[in-house]
Amino acid sequence: MTPSPSLNPFLNPFWDTSTPSSGTNKVPERADIAEQYKWNLEDIYPSVEAWEESFASVSPRLDGLASFKGKATSSSDALLAFLREEEAVSMELGRLYVYANMKSHEDLRVTRHQELADKAENMSMRHAAAVSFFRPEILSMPKGRLEKFISENKDLELYGFHFSQLLREKEHVLSHREEELLAQTHEIGSVAQNAFTMLTDADMKFPTITDENGQDVELTEERYYKLSRSKDRNVRKAAFEGIHDTYGSYKNAIGALYAGSVKGDMFYSRARRYANSLEAALFPDNVPLAVYDNVIATAGAHVDLQHGYMALRKRALGLDELHMYDLNVPLSEEPLSDIPYEDALKLVAEALAPLGPDYVADLERGFSERWIDVYENQGKKKGAYSWGSYGTRPYVLLNYNGTLRDVFTIAHEMGHSLHSWYSHKNQPQVYADYTILLAEVASTTNEVLLLEYLLRLSAAKPEPARTAERKWLLAYYFDMVRTTFFRQAMFAEYERETHARAEDGEALTPEWLRDLWGKLCGKYHGPVMVVDEAIRMEWARIPHFYTAFYVYQYVTGFTAAGAFAKAILDGGAARYTAFLKSGSSDFSLNILKKAGVDLTSPDPFQQTMATFRDKLSEAKNLFP
Repeated sequence: MTPSPSLNPFLNPFWDTSTPSSGTNKVPERADIAEQYKWNLEDIYPSVEAWEESFASVSPRLDGLASFKGKATSSSDALLAFLREEEAVSMELGRLYVYANMKSHEDLRVTRHQELADKAENMSMRHAAAVSFFRPEILSMPKGRLEKFISENKDLELYGFHFSQLLREKEHVLSHREEELLAQTHEIGSVAQNAFTMLTDADMKFPTITDENGQDVELTEERYYKLSRSKDRNVRKAAFEGIHDTYGSYKNAIGALYAGSVKGDMFYSRARRYANSLEAALFPDNVPLAVYDNVIATAGAHVDLQHGYMALRKRALGLDELHMYDLNVPLSEEPLSDIPYEDALKLVAEALAPLGPDYVADLERGFSERWIDVYENQGKKKGAYSWGSYGTRPYVLLNYNGTLRDVFTIAHEMGHSLHSWYSHKNQPQVYADYTILLAEVASTTNEVLLLEYLLRLSAAKPEPARTAERKWLLAYYFDMVRTTFFRQAMFAEYERETHARAEDGEALTPEWLRDLWGKLCGKYHGPVMVVDEAIRMEWARIPHFYTAFYVYQYVTGFTAAGAFAKAILDGGAARYTAFLKSGSSDFSLNILKKAGVDLTSPDPFQQTMATFRDKLSEAKNLFP
């Protein structure tokens, strides 16, 4: 998943592109799939024509919002009128946006639906421009006026935390003219990221290799993951070298783009009077540096556990040497396959029973009321996601193929959806959506609960089913820890090092970037791993690095989810469900702390590592 750094309720679905594509059977047309397996977008708009009517009605309301410029902060009544109209327009625009995009994802070949999505995108940009005056006006109000307005009009009390978030930024807001100039640089500031995307997605060509069936396959980033899991070691090595060597041939261009992105981070942080780029990135959600440092420090202090997993992987695969291209190949075959969809839903509901009958009832409501678009069809968007907006149900796109991995995907995406469901039902619109720091918590908590449930079920099975299932489940968990905890912590450390070097006035040359990546690969994977020459260019593949200091949130989300799952299984579901209902009514760390997870403390990170240690101990007996 590669989410945007801003959690706009109608711009950013919770996306998971890891869902495997369908098998060898012919992919059906959408018309051939039964209605019960399609999401019910008619609950948003009964038809495309109804969407068009709504779209036409919103356009003049944007002009009305823009007309508040210079007036919204003139009186308490004017301020309340603007806030309420802006919320009403945002809610309808959210409905327009998610409907148009989800409709287009049903079959990307349908031009009409693509046109709707383009129109919604343009409308959302118009909306952003129409209300862009509000933040500067609030921040330029004379001291005490906002408090006076709130005392005059009790309806404004609802927005107290929202106002406090805006006012926190005051010391980092510049003069009106300086803000105008800074706003004009945003398009320039995105050049490095846009150029990286165009270079790597459109212009870069990868070599052709031979797969395990003797067929020629042109490498792409999308095909690489499947090839990296090949049982044929020659195939995965060829894919690995083909991808990374190609990036190596562009090392100077990509190095310059990344260095430019880091310089952009430095420019904006200094312009807004932050101490450094890291402080600027953490400030909006009031995250102290200690949280970021905890991520890297805990990973570093427990990296020997990952080294132990590397040793187990080497032994399980029967290798003389473990190379970086051996990291994705499965340690065992999936023990269950061709799981009927209805059985998958039952498994998920049973696994999430510790969350209580109300949660399970809402989960099953989502199943029965067609929140989910289940099967692959010709032209359908690949992968999986949860999406929706305030004023709609949450929706889930799947491409279900009956694997155990697909069952985990259902649990994951419904975790997002139920988080949105509870937040939207229990919070006013201004606080109904949650931050990216919180976004992966609920989805991963569901995955952990499903994992523990399946492990308990497997314990009661006779051999060899018991061992086969436990091997796969534990390997699934280990790869979650490797990719979501250690790998993202390594990314976070890399970003901290690159920005610190640039802020000290040193150059980010491709050679230095390459050497740093190789050093970190050795640190995180240990002495059993051969740090292949090609892996030293992997830094050049990571699009997240163009949104600085973003990836640490995967680690905090995984850590919080593990702590919540343990508490839930110990009977502590009430505090967790309170978390699901909190939206963004407080700063993210405060919301988690109220629910029992303090990310400013090393304790939840230590607990994550303790669980990893325990499961590694069991696996040593299963993978002789």
